[in-house]
Amino acid sequence: MLSGANPSFARGSRPIVVASKSDTEGALTGSLIALILEGLGLTVERKLGLGPTLIVRSALLAGEVDIYPEYTGNGAFFSGTDTDAVWKTGEGGYERIRALDAERGLVWLKPASANNTWLIAVRGNLARERGLSSMADFASAVREDLITLAASTEFVESPAALPSFEAAYGFTMPRNRIISLPGGDTAVTARAAAEGISGVNAGMVYGTDGALAALDLAVMTDPKAAQIVYEVAPVIRAETLTRHPGIREALDLVFARLDADTLRRLNARITVEGETADAVARNYLAGAGAAP
Repeated sequence: MLSGANPSFARGSRPIVVASKSDTEGALTGSLIALILEGLGLTVERKLGLGPTLIVRSALLAGEVDIYPEYTGNGAFFSGTDTDAVWKTGEGGYERIRALDAERGLVWLKPASANNTWLIAVRGNLARERGLSSMADFASAVREDLITLAASTEFVESPAALPSFEAAYGFTMPRNRIISLPGGDTAVTARAAAEGISGVNAGMVYGTDGALAALDLAVMTDPKAAQIVYEVAPVIRAETLTRHPGIREALDLVFARLDADTLRRLNARITVEGETADAVARNYLAGAGAAP
């Protein structure tokens, strides 16, 4: 049980600033962190939805934020080593960013097992009709000119995204069969695939998107590990953890339980059912026996 004040936490000290990025899963995992810390008797200041990755990361490094949820795979871009194969395994990427950030006074706690990486989802009826379940199947469908893909410009152009899939599975997605969007909102690309907008029947998605089941989309598996692994973990300033060492165990217990199915279900309650991230996080912690 994580609830209740802990005498090891000094009262009257400055609040711990918990931040997150401005996306659904960031709000969810940031809320989980804030509620768990409050359950330990700590005073928390929330800066959830602070901004995109670079803004939140910069705030953490500058000491304006104490802790926020980040993805292991982003270490590839923080370090300029996104072509290194180490980032394509969960353990390898975690150990690499953990070591790199230790030099910056940051500590990575236990990551969730869910991989929120770039994936491609196909409209359910097409996937069932053609037996599409993996990127190898998808590649075959592309060669038969069966696929029209909705994706962000970044997904199409970044060597770590679509080009990585193409190289691993031996196909080339014709550019005239791609609807390229300037933003990276997978809610838009997923809905385009589900509803057949502009002839689209496949869309760029993330591994833990909440709307996948509701939209009847089949996510293509990536057995050749073409993509960087993105496992979410709390990243905390070392000085903050030194002042409050019990934070590690409390957060490790919860994040260890966050597998892909769990995060998809929780994200869906926000994006599909319209609940707030705070309400979903509170309910989850109560059900997990870790109520604040």
